[in-house]
Amino acid sequence: MAKPERGLGRGLDALFSVEQSVGENQVSEIEIKLIRPRKNQPRKYFDPELLQELSDSIKERGVLQPILLRPHEKGYEIVAGERRWRAAKMAGLKAIPALVREMGDAEVAEISLIENLQRDDLSIIEEALAYKNMIEEFDYRQDILSQKIGKSRVHISNTMRLLSLPQEVIKLLEGKQLTPGHARALLRLDNDAAQIKAARKIAMGKLTVRQTEHLIRFDEKEAGKTNGIMAEDADLQERLQKHLGSKVKFKRGRQGGTIEISYFNEEDLERILEIVGLDNIH
Repeated sequence: MAKPERGLGRGLDALFSVEQSVGENQVSEIEIKLIRPRKNQPRKYFDPELLQELSDSIKERGVLQPILLRPHEKGYEIVAGERRWRAAKMAGLKAIPALVREMGDAEVAEISLIENLQRDDLSIIEEALAYKNMIEEFDYRQDILSQKIGKSRVHISNTMRLLSLPQEVIKLLEGKQLTPGHARALLRLDNDAAQIKAARKIAMGKLTVRQTEHLIRFDEKEAGKTNGIMAEDADLQERLQKHLGSKVKFKRGRQGGTIEISYFNEEDLERILEIVGLDNIH
């Protein structure tokens, strides 16, 4: 079966439209006990309070939008709509309206990710892990994934870079003690200990992203002093780091010097090349 052409625009509205209830888009009532969630579903956390609100709404009005399933073993696997399925179970429903389609693993992963992105259901780490899974499991390049889901390659790369943060920082981010803006600022620090120390300060002091950037700028300048970096070089280094979203180091000699730009992997290198206008050199 052909995969979605590209972007978020055409995908789920067409897939879920009850009006297109012919052929493979026929809406059926499927027994809830025959349905299982997908093991690699991008969304890992379901807010209990919001789930209860949806369950109460289902009790009153029913399930207004069918979920999407594919045949799996002796029953069905959820492609999109796990939250509605969970809420329907809580509401005591025995069956739920669903579209059933034959789909391969890659298409299932695409649609599941797209649905969650459209509904803004994923945490930033869940989103990053979903991108990582698509690239590693289905051998997608970031530019292809960008076309599939309608997110820029730079966004995908920058989001995945958050996975390089220490686990303590990731837990603070998942616990909403840090925002994605805080986390992106922490990436400018070049070691785990510095990132953890700064993250604790941010969480305890409830610092804004702007305050965090000032904190990290101060730490970088202090590090610059110990490394003999001139003030004007430290300022330029800071501006380059903010522009490139990567660690930058200056090494000045008697005549000239070097600028060192760090990158995490080949995809991150492509992101930097794209920023500086050299994305077509390969």
